[in-house]
Amino acid sequence: MSVDTGNDKVLPLLDWNRFETQLPQLSSRFQTASPFPHIVIDDFLDPETAVLAMKESANVADVGWTSFAHLNERKLSHTKPERWGPTLQAVLRELQSPRFVQFLGSLSGIEGLLADDSLAGGGLHQSQSGGFLNIHADFTVHPRQRNWQRQVNLLLYLNEEWPPGYGGGLELWSTDMQRCERVVAPIGNRVVIFRTSANSFHGHPEPLRCPEGTSRRSLALYYFTEEDDPTVHATEYRARPGESKTRAALIYVDKKILRGYDWLRRRSNLRDETIGRLLGSMDRFRRRW
Repeated sequence: MSVDTGNDKVLPLLDWNRFETQLPQLSSRFQTASPFPHIVIDDFLDPETAVLAMKESANVADVGWTSFAHLNERKLSHTKPERWGPTLQAVLRELQSPRFVQFLGSLSGIEGLLADDSLAGGGLHQSQSGGFLNIHADFTVHPRQRNWQRQVNLLLYLNEEWPPGYGGGLELWSTDMQRCERVVAPIGNRVVIFRTSANSFHGHPEPLRCPEGTSRRSLALYYFTEEDDPTVHATEYRARPGESKTRAALIYVDKKILRGYDWLRRRSNLRDETIGRLLGSMDRFRRRW
């Protein structure tokens, strides 16, 4: 698959020869990684395609962004690909194509993976100055496809420049939440793929130090399998060792509120836009007091 730039130049998206030739080594790295199965791959997209995708991600119109602002996160999400640029749309199609989904299955050792066209919880993400995402393990069942067990996360970073001083490294924590075992800088055209489970704890909990007008941008995609009896867990936020008892208690209360939303979302047509507005109101009330 390729992307038409509109100026009589067609660019490739992925170097399939590279990925398929190296698949045995990549799979071994993924499945033996600590603290849970994952892999980091640099120069993921074709270089010229990556430049176009990063520029488009910085220019997605203000319309369509959903704000998530509460104690455990502060970010924006966009799940309407028809409003993205042509390069980002082509990247999305490629990463949801049967060929790529099969590659992910071979990489992870998970058969029967399914791409999520609805982008529930995923899509384009951005966190602006002061944004953060507390350490957590993700929800494990698709909010609308009740038999879909979440298995794999893919995060493709779209930051044209990201100096270390901005912060925002993706922290991967031990399954007992006692230590951070790896920090992955959100460098442009770097992809992180990891196994989703009830204890695959990750996040970027420290507020971003990037300048105003700059944001930490990524494309987040999730892959599922269809199961007769999926294991259901809502997003599980955790306090880090050393955080105050007060902060730990607030994280816990916020998590319980979100768990109630997750229960409602799986049993109704409640959408992310609705919870975004509710959480925003709660966050404004909390800061006032």
